[in-house]
Amino acid sequence: MKFSEMPYVRPDLAQVLADCAAYAEKIRKADSGEALVRLYREENACLAHYRTAQVLANIHYTQDTRDARWTAEQDWFDENGPSVANAEVEIARALLANPHSRALEAAFGSTILPTLENRVRSMDERVIDLQKEENALVSAYQKLYGGALVELDGKQLTIPQLMLYKQSLDRSIRRAAYEAEASYFDAHREEFDSIYDKLVKNRNEQARILGYRDYSELSYIRMNRIGYGPREVAAFRQEVADHVVPMLRDVMAMRAKRVGLEHPMFWDGELTFADGSPVPHGSYEELMERARTMYHELSPETGEFIDFMQDNEMFDVMSRPGKMSGGYEEIIPDHKTPFIFANWNGTAGDVDVLTHECGHAFEAYLAARTDLPEELQCPGMESAEIHSMSMEFLTAPWHGLFFGPDTDKYELFHTEDSFLFLPYGCMVDEFQHIAYQQPDLSPEQRNEVWRKLEEKYRPWNDFGDLPFYGRGAGWQRQLHIYECPFYYIDYCLATVIALQFFTASLQDHADAWQRYLKLTRLAGTATYAQLAQSAGMKVPFTPGSLTALSATIHDWIANHQV
Repeated sequence: MKFSEMPYVRPDLAQVLADCAAYAEKIRKADSGEALVRLYREENACLAHYRTAQVLANIHYTQDTRDARWTAEQDWFDENGPSVANAEVEIARALLANPHSRALEAAFGSTILPTLENRVRSMDERVIDLQKEENALVSAYQKLYGGALVELDGKQLTIPQLMLYKQSLDRSIRRAAYEAEASYFDAHREEFDSIYDKLVKNRNEQARILGYRDYSELSYIRMNRIGYGPREVAAFRQEVADHVVPMLRDVMAMRAKRVGLEHPMFWDGELTFADGSPVPHGSYEELMERARTMYHELSPETGEFIDFMQDNEMFDVMSRPGKMSGGYEEIIPDHKTPFIFANWNGTAGDVDVLTHECGHAFEAYLAARTDLPEELQCPGMESAEIHSMSMEFLTAPWHGLFFGPDTDKYELFHTEDSFLFLPYGCMVDEFQHIAYQQPDLSPEQRNEVWRKLEEKYRPWNDFGDLPFYGRGAGWQRQLHIYECPFYYIDYCLATVIALQFFTASLQDHADAWQRYLKLTRLAGTATYAQLAQSAGMKVPFTPGSLTALSATIHDWIANHQV
């Protein structure tokens, strides 16, 4: 079924809650492991109808945040979603309390019982009203950000559309693009500050009610992180600061030399080559057809996948006014189809986001065609990002389809960009730990925290007198800080695995692809560490784990200067 043909009906909340209560009761009374497994499958299938409506409403809303109909539907889910989540907790309680609960582990792998336990530990009817308020605040941020239009070059531009100007060969235009962006955030400074302040206090209150110190502690439960916690993540951040940042100082010096700037400023950051950044060649239609060619040649599985996606209108990737910024992939359960949302703007990032979201979508497409219950079709997000970020590298043999003579430049830029992401992602994560552990910080104090973290993780950045960024408020551009707290470190954990896939593919691409396929087919039945180990990759929590990898990536970059 094409996306435009998918029917939408707002769920009957009373019926959804009644169904949940009925399944919880049946599960409590299940008298065998076989019965328990069957009921778990049934309740997953039942709730998939609700999730289908929820996903469709959210997709339509993010396609145009100004649309009154879909704003109303998003508001409905913001208001009623927490009640459904609480009802799902009661199902989880019943599953865990049943004396045959180990049958679930035997049927579905090692993640299911810890996942159910985390669900019980992270939700309670006492926080429903707070979650409703949280949802409304996130939607307000999406509307504020998604509605951004700025004046530049005699045009009204969205934030994503500014990227082309940030990559201009004219330094004054690059600065002007950042100033235009800053003008919007500074004009709405109080709104952005107020929304975040309310979100921090709201989430911390949820954590307090549920018995946690603050939301930074609760977040690990809600993110369903299994087998590691804040201590391991803090050690990982320190590894990045100790071993990756020094390597990146050298990489940034190479880039400065390459572009011919003796003292690069922050607004020069998107200039990666003296003659301009690599950009994909071709119209939307041409690029999508090349994507079809790429995935047909990569493997039979990806060929089937890309045909399904394109033939059923499962891409919305062009930027336009009113459309929410960013990119995502969502599975529409009843239709067993992934949907890809992005904001193409004519830069190399268009190919990044295409291959990235296709990595998510490919895993979802495969998992939806197995007999796994819907909620086990995707692993934790740090693991799901392995699918996407590794796909960016494993499609490298076909990048020439998009970049032609600029392919070598793109390969260098993409590898640098992935390497540079590690300290940025760690900076976002550490900032959030501080923000929630010190919830009474003023907006100015939060900005000062961000400025100090810039010095720790990205010491090469010089903001000069640039508005917005110069006062340390650049974190407000990062959607995840508002929408998905503590998610961002997942990208870093996945990047480390993706870079290992990159180095493996340089040695034997066919073998690297088969290892990726093996990892991907495990879906949500294994933990982050188990998935990494299934593909022969090192888990990055031990001291020194990044030393050899960062040296290898640094040397590859040094040897591939264009």
